[in-house]
Amino acid sequence: MSRYRGPKLKIIRRLGYLSGLTKKKIKFKYIHKKKINFNKKSKYNVRLKEKQKLRFYYGITERQLINYFLISKKSRGPTGQILLQLLEMRLDNIIFRLNMASTIPGARQLINHGHILVNGREINIPSYRCKPKDIITVRDDKKSKDLVRNFIKESSLKKIPKHLTLYPLQQKGLVNQIIDIKFISLKIKESLIVEYYSRQTKF
Repeated sequence: MSRYRGPKLKIIRRLGYLSGLTKKKIKFKYIHKKKINFNKKSKYNVRLKEKQKLRFYYGITERQLINYFLISKKSRGPTGQILLQLLEMRLDNIIFRLNMASTIPGARQLINHGHILVNGREINIPSYRCKPKDIITVRDDKKSKDLVRNFIKESSLKKIPKHLTLYPLQQKGLVNQIIDIKFISLKIKESLIVEYYSRQTKF
């Protein structure tokens, strides 16, 4: 299944506001109210919704999410927590968290176009997994610096997570450590996602 490229507000209506997906917000009071008895939602639907929320928030494909789940399952520690940490340490998400882009898709575009350097080396792979002590900088040309400067200025009031440090004047970010999941802004029940994939026979 490919990455979703359809209307983002459609996803927000279904799953709730996802800051990593889009800057747009929807006035939920104007949403058409369907006559649904939410008490009759199956456990499968609840687990599916949490999984879809995670997938659309980080802008990854189903295949990618499955691969992250399998890596998490083989690692030491709680599978759900490790899964969230793997997703949070993706380069596109780090750029978003550093306020160098307004959304994760926007961060992905910056990376694809070669505007971002990691430890002085150009990285054009959004899924690149950042590690503690990695230094994130912007390519040394006017276009790249102007792009990122505008994003940082627009997001100056947004708080930077504790596992990252932003040096706005130098347009530089530092990865201090692996993120503690209590600082992940997405409100999600990772245990439901683990249950969802654990019940798939192919896993």
